[in-house]
Amino acid sequence: MGSADGPKADEADGGARNSREAREAAVSERRFRFLVAGYAVSSYGTFLNMVALNLFVYETTGRALAMGLFMAVRLASGFVAGLVVGGLLVRFSAKTIMLWANVGQGAVMLVLILAPDGLLTGALMAVSVVIGACGTLFMVALRSSIPEMVGEDRRAWANSLSITGRSLAMVAGFASAGVVVSLVGYTAAFVVDMATFVACAVTVALLPIAGGRGAGGKGADAKGAGGTASEGSGAERGASGASSATGGRRWRPVAFLALAAAPGMGLMVALRGVDAFGSSSHNAALPIYSTSLDASNPAVFVSAFWCVWALGNIGAQQVIQRYAQRTGRSVGALGFGYGTVVMSAAFIAAFAGFPLAVTAVIALIAGAADGLTEVAYTSHLQTLPATLRGHAFGLSATFENLGFGVGMILVAAALDRFSPLAVVGWSHGAAIVVAVVFLLRVAGVRRADRAGRAGLRKEEAVEGRPDRGDRDGAEVSGG
Repeated sequence: MGSADGPKADEADGGARNSREAREAAVSERRFRFLVAGYAVSSYGTFLNMVALNLFVYETTGRALAMGLFMAVRLASGFVAGLVVGGLLVRFSAKTIMLWANVGQGAVMLVLILAPDGLLTGALMAVSVVIGACGTLFMVALRSSIPEMVGEDRRAWANSLSITGRSLAMVAGFASAGVVVSLVGYTAAFVVDMATFVACAVTVALLPIAGGRGAGGKGADAKGAGGTASEGSGAERGASGASSATGGRRWRPVAFLALAAAPGMGLMVALRGVDAFGSSSHNAALPIYSTSLDASNPAVFVSAFWCVWALGNIGAQQVIQRYAQRTGRSVGALGFGYGTVVMSAAFIAAFAGFPLAVTAVIALIAGAADGLTEVAYTSHLQTLPATLRGHAFGLSATFENLGFGVGMILVAAALDRFSPLAVVGWSHGAAIVVAVVFLLRVAGVRRADRAGRAGLRKEEAVEGRPDRGDRDGAEVSGG
């Protein structure tokens, strides 16, 4: 009779445990939705001030060069923040970094609002530095901590949801910036901008947020790294040794160890930087191309293009979320490589002079492919152990800021001599070339992985052991 009661007790315990885990998963997802809502609000402020601040800088100084300097300082601040954020995530929690990143942005906007005319230039430079650095700090802290917040198996869903929120905020920010500035003025626009950062800071302060503070050291990496545990453990041991040897400068060796933790990871981050270089070309060329289409109202084409792009991006996120919920899988490294090729080709085609209806379809495809690459890339870096993840995302942000910043300089010079199609063609063409190399690399790693497993099965068969079909855990290489 005791033996009959045993299974029932086990089943009851198992059912209670499953029910508890389901409730915890539901609570973590609900909290993450609130966090994404706050992030979307602050993203709206970011895109609003991207337009309003550039217009204000030009109106205040009367020089286009000042706008370029403002953007350069902003990108340089993001570049530096990317180098140090990995070390900050070892010392501080992700919640602390995200909170103070929003507080810093809100505070510097208040300084700009209250600054007297004689100090406006200094206040604008301070805004440029703080917005650029804090934006990178928040983004890296958020993305690197998602596996701890929602669980490894839900990271693709979480990435897609956060990107959807940002895309909606981008459309709203760009669409409303001109209206807000023209109707209520710059000061009111800056007050709205400050309020968005305060709202996000309050959201972060009220929510329990996991991640950061060397989370991997407490076992989180085993959960957060998923299939990469076998590779990540060796990289983590190297990271520990490197950190003890380098003291306060630990971010340098650890950041590059993060890229060496899995096959093709360094090439993937390099491709992201080249992709950012290509992005600078279509961002700079769109106003020029739009002016050639309608010199009397060039903003119409630019606004319409980005709205359609955002629709494609949001549509792709809905598909990816449903795919992740149904299969429990992410799109992986191959999705990133193929998505980069399609996205770059679409942006080149957008400047080829096709009819507006065809160009709208191209913009939709570009947005969908961009959404795919964003989720695939973020999800892939999140397979790294928690102790390396923050460093990898920080180094990635550095590469992206570097690629975009260098691209803006070179593209601006090239557009004085060449057509938008030619400039966008060679910029995004470089991204396509690197993406093809990356895809060949991933395919080669997969072939080697399959050959290794086939050899293992053959060896087991010779020894008379049944084929267990074990995986070696190097899922990051397969994407």
